[in-house]
Amino acid sequence: MNKTERLNFLQSLELFFATGFFIGYFPFASGTVASFFAILVYLFVPGFSETYLLIIFILLFSFIGIFTGNFAEKIYGIDPPEVVIDEIVGMWLTMLFVPKTFLLASIGFMLFRIFDILKPFPAKQSQDLKGGIGIMLDDIIAGFYSLIILHLILIIFPGVKNL
Repeated sequence: MNKTERLNFLQSLELFFATGFFIGYFPFASGTVASFFAILVYLFVPGFSETYLLIIFILLFSFIGIFTGNFAEKIYGIDPPEVVIDEIVGMWLTMLFVPKTFLLASIGFMLFRIFDILKPFPAKQSQDLKGGIGIMLDDIIAGFYSLIILHLILIIFPGVKNL
């Protein structure tokens, strides 16, 4: 599909979600901006940090990301920077089962950005997968790594949840 072709409503909706509500069009560091948006939603939307709701949104947005990522790659090419729904999902995954505090959210944000940028095994290799799966999987892996480290911090320093 040519970028200049007119999109129908459903295609526009797909790009709306794939780009993280158009955050992906931010002129620089759109992945970081999307991660920051995700942590703000986690912190400030009432009830969003509840485990059951977070799990529902992680699963829902993962499936939406796979589906819309396939379409977005047809428009922008392989793993385009405009697609940031994967960063949103990875950030929410990082915060799963974590007490809701500004300190832990800040640590989680930093951990996720580090793992998302460095892409330790098998995150980098997962990018070889085509379409929405490849787009989503590396950030899901980065989210799992961040989640594990964050929970290790909580085990080693249990008082941090009270700060």
